[in-house]
Amino acid sequence: MPGAIYAEGLVKTFGDVRALDGVDLDVPEGTVLGLLGPNGAGKTTAVRVLTTLLRPDSGKAVVAGIDVLKNPNEVRRSIGLSGQFAAVDEYLTGRENLQMVGQLYQMSGRDAKTRATELLERFNLSEAGDRPAKTYSGGMRRRLDLAAALVVSPPVMFMDEPTTGLDPRNRQQLWGIIQELVAGGTTLLLTTQYLEEADQLAHDICVVDHGKVIARGTSDQLKSRTGGERVEVVVHERDQLTVATEVLRGFGKGEVSLDDHTRRITVPVTGGAKLLAEVIRELDSRGVEIDDIGLRRPTLDDVFISLTGHAAEGEEEPGRPEEAAK
Repeated sequence: MPGAIYAEGLVKTFGDVRALDGVDLDVPEGTVLGLLGPNGAGKTTAVRVLTTLLRPDSGKAVVAGIDVLKNPNEVRRSIGLSGQFAAVDEYLTGRENLQMVGQLYQMSGRDAKTRATELLERFNLSEAGDRPAKTYSGGMRRRLDLAAALVVSPPVMFMDEPTTGLDPRNRQQLWGIIQELVAGGTTLLLTTQYLEEADQLAHDICVVDHGKVIARGTSDQLKSRTGGERVEVVVHERDQLTVATEVLRGFGKGEVSLDDHTRRITVPVTGGAKLLAEVIRELDSRGVEIDDIGLRRPTLDDVFISLTGHAAEGEEEPGRPEEAAK
C-alpha cells in the first residue's frame, strides 16, 4: 500500500533542462524522508509538483491518499509547506500573520486567534507575537513560517530546505520542532543539502542528482556503501611512519592511505572501538608515539561524493519563481 506521500515516474522539463527525470518516492505515514542533493538536483521541483504548485509532464503523485493531479484543492487542505524563504507578511505582527492564515482556511475569528496564541507559544514567539514581523531575526521568521504551515495541523508536511541560512543555534531549535511534529504522527518530506540534517532527522534518505534518485536507504545503509569505518593515526615522528603503516596494514581490510606531509595514516577496518584499542596497544608495543588516533565513520558527505563524484553543492534549479515572490 502506498505511503502518505507517493510518486511514480515524475518527469518535468524546463526548456532543455530535465529537472525531474522519472522520480519515484514512497514515504510511509509518520516518517521523515530526506531528499538529499545539491541545488539544481530537482528537490524543489519535486516538492512543487507534490504540493500542487507545478504540474508534471508525466508521472503519478498521491499525497494523503489524494491524487495530486485530479484533486489539487483537496490535497492543499491536507498539507503544510515551509520553504527556504519565510513566506510571512513583514508588516503584520506574528500573531496577525497566523490569524490571517487561519481565516484563509475558513477558521472562525475566535478559533484563528486561539490557534495563533497556541502556535506562538509552541514556537517560542509569544513575547514577539505583537511585533511586526519585519523586526524579527532570520531564525524567528523561519519559525513563524513553520508555525503558519501548521495552523490547520496538516497530516503531511513538506519542508524545502527549511534551515538554509540559519545559524547553528536556530538550526538546532528547528530540528527539535521538526522531531516533535513527527513524534506526533506527522509525515514529512524534507529537502536539504545539509548532510548532517538528513542524518539527524530522516528515517530514510533519497539521494537526488540531475533529476534522478541515484540511491536510497537509511543513513547507515548509505554510509555502508562507502566502505565502512576507518582508523586514522597521526604519528609524532615522520620516521615512525613505516612501522605504523605496517601495524595498521595488519588490522586493515583494504588499502592503507599515507599522507607523508601530515604524518597521517588511514586504513579501512571492521570491529569498531574494540579494534581501536587493539591498534593502540600494538602501536605502543612497537614504540610508535602518536599525536592523534580515531575511528572515523563515513559521513553522508562521503556518501554523496562517492555516488556522484562531486560535493553537495550546485546551481539553482530552473523554474523557481515562487522564491522571487517571497
